[in-house]
Amino acid sequence: MEEQEYLKPAVIQTIKRLDLKAQFIVKGFMHGLHSSPLHGFSVEFSEHRKYTPGDDPADIDWLVYAKTEKYYVKKFESETNITGYLAVDTSRSMDYTYRQNITKFDYSICLAAALAYLMIHQQDPVGLVTFDEKIGQSLKPQSRRTQLAAMMSLLSKLQPNGKTNIAGSLLQLSGILKRQSLVMIFTDLLGDADAVLKSLNRLKHSGHDVILFHVLDEAEVSFPFHGKVELLEPESQLKIPGNADALRQDYLSGLERFKSRFRQDCAKAQIDYVELDTSVQFDKALIGYLIRRRGRR
Repeated sequence: MEEQEYLKPAVIQTIKRLDLKAQFIVKGFMHGLHSSPLHGFSVEFSEHRKYTPGDDPADIDWLVYAKTEKYYVKKFESETNITGYLAVDTSRSMDYTYRQNITKFDYSICLAAALAYLMIHQQDPVGLVTFDEKIGQSLKPQSRRTQLAAMMSLLSKLQPNGKTNIAGSLLQLSGILKRQSLVMIFTDLLGDADAVLKSLNRLKHSGHDVILFHVLDEAEVSFPFHGKVELLEPESQLKIPGNADALRQDYLSGLERFKSRFRQDCAKAQIDYVELDTSVQFDKALIGYLIRRRGRR
């Protein structure tokens, strides 16, 4: 199977072990970088930067030159280390899929595992927090390889359950973080938009870089239903009868207004807002991370 196949959620979901899922996602991602116009990103991601006048020629990496015919020097540790936090929504609403074989929660866990794999292999400290109505389990940031095993173990045991309070959880997270970090949030954003945006701004104003991965099921984005339906509110379990054909336009318009607000408000706050659904290849999300990482330089 070609490496790019491992960026497809449907393919990744057939792999049982989470650590292997993460490895295959990263393998497909890096293969794509090396064979695309983004090749320069892959070199920078490998802890190199372009040679500039004033750099010591002795620091030029000639192996990289042999591959690229361009001059790159090895970055110093102070230039490369980023402390990352993965914040995963574990509320009941994340445990949904309609016709994909991967839920929003499964998608988020795979993506978080892949990012953990990337960061630790770059020797960047990375930690993990889970949240529903409040912060749940956590791992402090470390860059040791043993951290990867600990994170995979915790991620693979998580189960989505209970109600959510995204805004309150993010405010709690803001109070926990002791140093400037790159905070990567995985959630379906089923909460009060005003409160969530206020909490995101609090994180940003505290000096953190923030990437918000808005993960929806493919059916939540396309609304492929017809005729009489019974919609289920995922956390309260309230059942709402209706006609899908009559509801479709209002639903899609409302969803677009909701996402548009997050796009605009996050852009103003210099927060990366990455829209994903469970049919989207994982490289779209990883590119978002890579661009944000590069922007911290």
